[in-house]
Amino acid sequence: VQLQASGGGLVQPGGSLRLSCEASGFTLNSYAIAWFRQAPGKEREGVSCSSSGDVSTYYADSAKGRFTISRDSSKNRLYLQANSLKFEDTAVYYCATGVSLFACTAQIDPNRFEFWGQGTLVTVSS
Repeated sequence: VQLQASGGGLVQPGGSLRLSCEASGFTLNSYAIAWFRQAPGKEREGVSCSSSGDVSTYYADSAKGRFTISRDSSKNRLYLQANSLKFEDTAVYYCATGVSLFACTAQIDPNRFEFWGQGTLVTVSS
């Protein structure tokens, strides 16, 4: 099982990025998916998750209305569309997948996700 994240970079405030995460070694559609981030000097926090089959989707308050999590089962990839980016969105973003049907909850708990990508850096700066 491997996850490979990409798509980070430098963006101005108000700009957009689409983060991508390619899964290999398993079928992504059967798993819960999630994005987390960790800013310098801060703890890792949940951004968004979606349950197996995308039955339930949750967003952190900081992400609601600006970020969208999605998956493309045909490509075995998950995405995070990040719009209206702010300085405080600067962080390393991690994709993750979880086996349990209960992995994705409103708390977006990192302990419920077993497999992690290596992270991709998003820097919001003018």
